[in-house]
Amino acid sequence: MNGLVALITGGASGLGLACINRFLKQGISHVHFCDLPTSKGEEIVKTMDSSLVTYHPVDVTHDSEVEDMFKKIQEKNSKLNCLVQCAGIGVAFRCYNINKRSMHSMEEFNRVMNVNVFGTFNVLRRACHIMADNQPDTNGQRGVIINTSSIAAYEGQIGQVAYSAASGALESMTLPLARDLSSVGIRVCTILPGVFDHTKMIEPVSEKGKQLLASMITFPSKLGLPDDFARLAQHIIENNYLNGESIRLDGAIRMPP
Repeated sequence: MNGLVALITGGASGLGLACINRFLKQGISHVHFCDLPTSKGEEIVKTMDSSLVTYHPVDVTHDSEVEDMFKKIQEKNSKLNCLVQCAGIGVAFRCYNINKRSMHSMEEFNRVMNVNVFGTFNVLRRACHIMADNQPDTNGQRGVIINTSSIAAYEGQIGQVAYSAASGALESMTLPLARDLSSVGIRVCTILPGVFDHTKMIEPVSEKGKQLLASMITFPSKLGLPDDFARLAQHIIENNYLNGESIRLDGAIRMPP
């Protein structure tokens, strides 16, 4: 990790914040992270070394904001080696609720797709153009992109139609992206987390609900920790033979309906 410059989306909490903390401990040269202007990004960056961390208040669905962020990254570091994408949202609506006689709104479906899929693609399409200008290492590598999907890509639960659709899209993008970017030496992998504690996705769940979810996990029967995700992200960056791979990180859970 020494000497690398990274960008982490959704870095003000949960999985993204864990990546920032881990990467700094591994001696990374600089970490840029973005999150919504309403996030705790400003507070977080004040607790860190400003020479090593830069916060960008950005909505990944706004192309002008994303474009401006990359200009600032280039001005500060002249390169980008790693991109870890943790920005994402989830909603829980049945396609048709028989009790309320209501249907899933297009607004909510579009919102999840816009943030999770279009936002992810919007950031990576600009990131790869900066990475392509890097000097290749001894293996010809110029950069690494890590996207975040979910096991909902395979086992979406009731109410997860939108979230599963977005997760599946991200998973299916992995191999074509790796093939697209192979000519410039950029690797692409996707992490599919299971149920992780200390994340916004799990915040609304009660302690009893968390215990029930943990009991479904094959082994170890506990919720994942954000640093478990960050350790896998670090390994993907450091292992240059991992490419075009979607990796489940879930303790072998297989979600029921």
